[in-house]
Amino acid sequence: MKVAMVSEHASPLAALGEEDAGGQNVHVAELSAALSRGGHDVTVYTRRDDRSAPATVDAPGGYRVVHVPAGPARRLPKDELLPHMGEFGSWLRDRWTENPPDLAHAHFWMSGVATALAARETGVPAVQTFHALGVVKRRHQGSADTSPPDRIRLERMVGRQADRIVATCSDEVFELVRQGVPRRRVSVVPCGVDLSRFGIDGPVASRSARRRLVSVGRLVPRKGFDLAIAALPLVPDTELVIAGGPASGALSGDPEARRLRKLAARLGVADRVQLVGQVSRADMPALLRSADTVLCTPWYEPFGIVPLEAMACGVPVVATAVGGLTDTVVDGVTGRLVPPRDPVRLSARLRALLDEPAELEALGTAGHERVEARYSWDRIASETVRAYEKVVSVREVGRVAEQ
Repeated sequence: MKVAMVSEHASPLAALGEEDAGGQNVHVAELSAALSRGGHDVTVYTRRDDRSAPATVDAPGGYRVVHVPAGPARRLPKDELLPHMGEFGSWLRDRWTENPPDLAHAHFWMSGVATALAARETGVPAVQTFHALGVVKRRHQGSADTSPPDRIRLERMVGRQADRIVATCSDEVFELVRQGVPRRRVSVVPCGVDLSRFGIDGPVASRSARRRLVSVGRLVPRKGFDLAIAALPLVPDTELVIAGGPASGALSGDPEARRLRKLAARLGVADRVQLVGQVSRADMPALLRSADTVLCTPWYEPFGIVPLEAMACGVPVVATAVGGLTDTVVDGVTGRLVPPRDPVRLSARLRALLDEPAELEALGTAGHERVEARYSWDRIASETVRAYEKVVSVREVGRVAEQ
């Protein structure tokens, strides 16, 4: 199958942990590579944000990355990209008119806007994965939401026009149905884990004699690193390592890093909180393996790849019971779920868990087994292809009926 992946801001070639670079970049890269291993012809279309970037890059995973000229050839925050989606869609339309894919799979709502423009004029079937929904973001962030004002309206349009939605968790299905998307057009396919990189065996990052908690993600307020810091005064003899954001040498200029450090100082735990900045994919497994527990404490989370990577490394996860985390972390089996924004409940759960080495080991083992059985990227790719086939078969039936 010839697949066009459209990912306007999340290039699979981007460095993870930078602003607007995170789980979606991993998802697009790993899914594209897994599909390529399965014999499919995959091209990822992402916006050119660097004049020196070549027009086309052959990625190590066996797929191509095409840099689409849409807007200025420099980095822009993703919330400023909507005005350029018409140009992006027109470019895709011209490309697909000459050389159409079997289907297009758009990632994020703005990619969906561009893909809808191109698909409407070329007849290319469109599959959509949102990764995050504007209505959920607005619900949790309120006036702090920097999304374009038209996001929710356009997102609903994309959801209703797409031939199929591939949602990453059951919570997202509920939200989509509330927006008018028929349930019969939604497939649930979670994110996956690179099991060749993340596993029980391998190097372990050096650590102190204290018990260790590790949190990973972009340095943005919704990731809830402040909740983890707020719980630390009630969890003695324990350190917290936060990985993400710019390189360690540039953390002093990051507003969220400064806010978190001030909070740690005010709570008297600055000596037990380490912000280590961006950690490479190569070094991430060793950092996760060094943890007694991996903490994932966002206000909301559309899916969350970090819990799966921790579980793959045999490390139990303590997570807030929001969004996709309620699908991936099985409470009392592979980790523990706690209410969001409740540092007292979080600290109580951590104290109880860290004082029980046998339970930590049992949760870690169960998490590893769950990931091995359910979340390999090859399995995720196979499930994604089944969603694609539903779209292609429907189109074929429609063509036959018209003849």
